[in-house]
Amino acid sequence: MNRRHFLTAAAAAPFVHTSSKGATRRPNVVMFMTDDHGAWTLGTYGCGAAHTPNIDALASGGARFDRAFACTPVCSPSRMTWITGRVPSTHRVQDWLRPEDSFQANSRKWLDGHPTYSEHLAASGYKLGMCGKWHRGDDHLAQKGFDYWATIPGGGGPYKDQEFVVNGRKVQTKGFKTDRVTDFALDFLDGRRGKEDPFYLLVPYYAPHTPFEFQPDEYRKPFENSTFPCAPDTPAHPWQNRGLRAHHGNRASKHAYAALIRGVDQNVGRVVKRLEEMGVRDDTLIVFTADQGWNAGQHGVWGKGNGTWPFNMYEESIRVPLVWNHPRRIKPGQRMNAMVSSYDYFPTILDYVGVKAPADPKRVGRSYADFLRGRNPKWRNRLFFEYAYVRGLRTENVKLIQRIEKWPSEFYDLEADPGETKNLISGAAHKKQIDAMRAEIAGFFGKIGAPDIEAWQNTTHQQLTGYAAANPRN
Repeated sequence: MNRRHFLTAAAAAPFVHTSSKGATRRPNVVMFMTDDHGAWTLGTYGCGAAHTPNIDALASGGARFDRAFACTPVCSPSRMTWITGRVPSTHRVQDWLRPEDSFQANSRKWLDGHPTYSEHLAASGYKLGMCGKWHRGDDHLAQKGFDYWATIPGGGGPYKDQEFVVNGRKVQTKGFKTDRVTDFALDFLDGRRGKEDPFYLLVPYYAPHTPFEFQPDEYRKPFENSTFPCAPDTPAHPWQNRGLRAHHGNRASKHAYAALIRGVDQNVGRVVKRLEEMGVRDDTLIVFTADQGWNAGQHGVWGKGNGTWPFNMYEESIRVPLVWNHPRRIKPGQRMNAMVSSYDYFPTILDYVGVKAPADPKRVGRSYADFLRGRNPKWRNRLFFEYAYVRGLRTENVKLIQRIEKWPSEFYDLEADPGETKNLISGAAHKKQIDAMRAEIAGFFGKIGAPDIEAWQNTTHQQLTGYAAANPRN
C-alpha cells in the first residue's frame, strides 16, 4: 500500500490509539447538551452578539452541521430519542416528565426495555460519566451503563445553591448551577487520569432553560448594552403559551437567556482546558448539541414546541446546534449540509468509535459518521418529527405538520417562505404533494408499530400536563 492509499484508509477507519502497552483503544468522547437552545443563538451560526468563543472554536476546528434537528421540540421525549434512537411512539415518552413520573417515589423506569448507546459503550469497555440534567425517570439513580452520576432530579429549578445527588449521596452546593455541573464533570475527568479505558462523559447542562432568577455578573456583563438583535421583537403569536407570554419582547428575559448561554460557553472552555491539561485532547471527540431548539421572538413565539397551544414545530423549535470536533480526525472548518436528526445520533456515535449494536426494528436512525470521515455517502434529506398529537415530515424544501383533526395542520414551502408565515395546507396547488406526504408519515410510523395519529395517547402512560392545558375539554 502506498503512502497516499494508507492515509486515505487511515482517515476512513474507526479511530484507535496505541497505548504505551501496545494495545489499541477507542477515542474518548465528551458530549455537551444544552436545554432549550436554538442554533441561531451561537456566533458560529451567525449571531454576532452571542459571545460564545469556546463553542465557536469547536465549530471552526471541526464539523458544524447546519441542518441538525431534534425529533421532538421538548426535553424529556427528545432526550429519550437521543439515547435510544427511537421516537416517542416507541420509547413512550410524549412530553416533559412531571416529578411523579421523573424522580419521586413512584417514578417509572422509562428506559426499561429500550436499548441505549450508553449500554453498548459500557459493554465495549467505556467508562461513562453523566453530570447534569437527566429527566428520563429515576433521575437520582445511575443507570444505563454510567459509572459516575451527578444530577439534580427533575427538569429545572433555580440556578443558585442547588442540592445535587452525586453517586447516590446528596451534596449541597453553593453558587451557579452551570459551574457546579462542570465541577462534577472535571471530577469525573480527574478520576480517569492515567487510565487505559476510554471514557464517555455526558454533560447535559440545564441552561439556558428557565428560571431566569440568577446569572453571575461575569456572564451578564457582555450584554449590558446589547440590543439583542438575534431575538426579534415581533407581535405575539395568537397561539402563544400564556405562561410564557411575559417573556415575549422582554429585554430582561433576553439578557438572562443570553447570559445563561454565555455561562455554558465558558464552562465548555473549562472542560476543554482540562482535557488539554490531561494530555488527552487529541484522543477525545467533543460533540456539542442541544435537546431541542427555542424561539425568542421568532414567529412571535417565546418558547419551544409547547411555546404555543396547540404545539408547534417551527424551524427554531426543532433546529439544534450540532458540532463534532476531534483533532486530526475530523477536518476543521467543515460545514455539513446533510439533514440529520436526534434519532441518528445512536447509530452515528457507535459507528464513529467502532462499536456494533444489534439491529433494532424500532430504531429509525442512520449513521452520518462517513460524512465526518470525509466521505460523501448517499443521504436522503427527509426527517420525521413527533410530539404528542403532532407529527411532521420535512424535506429539502417543504414541511408538513400534521395534527389530530381538532386542530389545523400546516404546510410550508421553505424555499419561498423560509419564515413559515404562509400556511398552504388548504391550497389546491399542493394537495397532491400533501396527500403523498401524509401517506409517507403514516407509513413511517406504521412501520415501527405506532398507532394512527388520532390514537397517539395509547403510546404513553405519563401525566400529560401540556396536553391538558392545550386541550381543556379533556
